[in-house]
Amino acid sequence: MNCPPGTSRKLAFALLASIGTIGMPTASVSAQEESRAATATQPPVNDGLPMPGFEIDPATTAIVITDPQNDFLSPDGVTWGVVGESITNNRTVENLGALFEVADQTGMPVFVSPHYYFEHDHRWQFEGTLETLMHSIGMFDRPHALTLEGFEGSGADWLERYKPFINNGRTIVTSPHKVYGPDSNDLALQLRKAGISKVILGGMSSNLCTESHMRSLIEAGFEVMVVTDATAGAITEHYNGYDASLVNFRMIASAVDNTANTVKAIRAAYRSQ
Repeated sequence: MNCPPGTSRKLAFALLASIGTIGMPTASVSAQEESRAATATQPPVNDGLPMPGFEIDPATTAIVITDPQNDFLSPDGVTWGVVGESITNNRTVENLGALFEVADQTGMPVFVSPHYYFEHDHRWQFEGTLETLMHSIGMFDRPHALTLEGFEGSGADWLERYKPFINNGRTIVTSPHKVYGPDSNDLALQLRKAGISKVILGGMSSNLCTESHMRSLIEAGFEVMVVTDATAGAITEHYNGYDASLVNFRMIASAVDNTANTVKAIRAAYRSQ
């Protein structure tokens, strides 16, 4: 980046940010203001990176939620022991509920990309690290693609509080993704067929399915922003999945922001129609 004489690189990035289209209210990015990295609950300020921004266009913008299922989001789910801390700290369950609710009230399209494993998936001959773990603990298990036997209340089922929004006849539930990203399901097709080119992304889990969806959708030509407190990640003794994803959300997506600001921006966009 070529900077005018006497212009610091930090100031140059701030100037670049100021001319971008910012579609939701965020903190000021003046060069004099204290710098701050993105967090789960706050957008970044003067963090040394451009701020491309994300403008919500009701005609072309949709919410995409990954894996809003019991095995991630319920205290009874098989992963709660490692994701519960991040979910609780970020208020992920409540914030995903707020996204579903504002979509229901405004009419914004919602797409859910679920994660299911059927009996034949357990015969795979090789797996990655957390695929092995998911299969070993029976995560998202269903007996067959053509039956809902045992689905109600299972780990693969939706969190109960989201069911009125997902089962409302308007929300689009795609075919299941099988590893982490939407490369193995029909999400991109469904978005394209609905005329969607801009995605507000949340769901579980941050550095796995959510980040993989962000990456894949961007590679497919969609504009993506990530709602940073509407996701969460596994935290173990040696690794913090959420912290890992937050860096990549900031470096790759067009924008990152919290649920409160995103909900306000959605309402504003629909009021201005």
